[in-house]
Amino acid sequence: MNTRKFLALTAGAALLALSSAVSVAQAKEEVVWWDFLSGGDGVRMKTLLKQFNDENPDISINATTLEWGPPFYTKVQTSAAVGQGPDIMTYHLSRMPLGVSTGTLRPYTDEELKSVGLSSADYFPADWNGLHVDGKLYGIPLDIHAIIMYVNKDALKKVGLLGDNGLPKGFDGLDNFNAALKKLTGGASGTQYGLSFSSDAGTEWRLFYSYLSQQNGTLINGDKVLDGDNEAKAVKATAAVANWTAQGWAPTNTDYPASIALFTSGKAALHFNGVWEVPTMADLAKNGKLPFDWTAVMIPTLFDKPATWADSHSFAIPNRKDNPVAGERLKAVLKIAAWFNKHSLFWATAGHIPAYKPVTETAEYKAMQPNATYVELAQHAVFDPQSKIAGVASPVYDAVGNFIGPAMSGQLKPEDAVKQLKDQLEGELK
Repeated sequence: MNTRKFLALTAGAALLALSSAVSVAQAKEEVVWWDFLSGGDGVRMKTLLKQFNDENPDISINATTLEWGPPFYTKVQTSAAVGQGPDIMTYHLSRMPLGVSTGTLRPYTDEELKSVGLSSADYFPADWNGLHVDGKLYGIPLDIHAIIMYVNKDALKKVGLLGDNGLPKGFDGLDNFNAALKKLTGGASGTQYGLSFSSDAGTEWRLFYSYLSQQNGTLINGDKVLDGDNEAKAVKATAAVANWTAQGWAPTNTDYPASIALFTSGKAALHFNGVWEVPTMADLAKNGKLPFDWTAVMIPTLFDKPATWADSHSFAIPNRKDNPVAGERLKAVLKIAAWFNKHSLFWATAGHIPAYKPVTETAEYKAMQPNATYVELAQHAVFDPQSKIAGVASPVYDAVGNFIGPAMSGQLKPEDAVKQLKDQLEGELK
């Protein structure tokens, strides 16, 4: 072979190799991801993002974490309106109605879910149904996160309130729970308070809505707030919590860190908070910094039926103007949502209940404590009202913080607080 022909063949082979390399590079789908996850949630999500990118060479997730709450949702809305923003994002179930009303979200179709092996049968009904607005699905759920009751087992055992199964006994029913709080405050229990909870609008809303819902109460019905006998039920829910502070069984005006510290130091026997503090308790116990044996359970049923406030982190797709998420990018987004659902066991270590039921049915999850103990709450989860004024960091939260919170700490009468809440929220709906 002469030199000229050899060089030509070599050059051709090089061009072919270069073309193949370019083709492979172009085949990798770059997906823009936005989330609002910080703290332990953020650490765990970053771990999962790295795992996904390592296991899926055809897709690269470019992830950005933004500020939680109104800043996140405002940025999503404004970016979608001009055809920019992420391809996939985390989104609270409770914010779906507002997102849909502003045209910010794009619905999923049954065919799209089927393409990645997902269906409604894979999820807890309340969570799945809560992500529908006007019959359309706007989010693929990742978890259920709810308020739970953290328990100092040693304190309960001292006063006969710990069952042979290591769980609280005799707590259901308002009278029984009040009697338990009285027993756990001072004296033989060794604790100063029976209960601690934070005096922030989020915690106050979660307690208020849980105990309203346990009475089959409804907060918002169309443009009406607490219509009919719902006002009386709201007063009853508020008064129940207000009585705990009035009796000295729980402290008043306690900020979030202090409410946790009261429990972890052994000064409060019980603590109401979200599942997201499970890692806090687990880490303290592991490092020998929790001076008692602990667990966490579903909040007590004080009224007519079990019900627990809950929300859900989900995966949503923005409705980007003139720049929709489509084609290969959409296929990649669907693959991502399905992968994170099927790998949500690690996400559960943040305290969340996996929304994807097959994960909760694994031996690994059933061995995860106390998570497997309170997984039952998924069957009794009540999500925020489907309203544009409800959801995290919403007018509902603000109104509860302005009126219900002060009533819970004895600064307002429950009847007056509920009336002011009703008036403010009905004004927001007009």
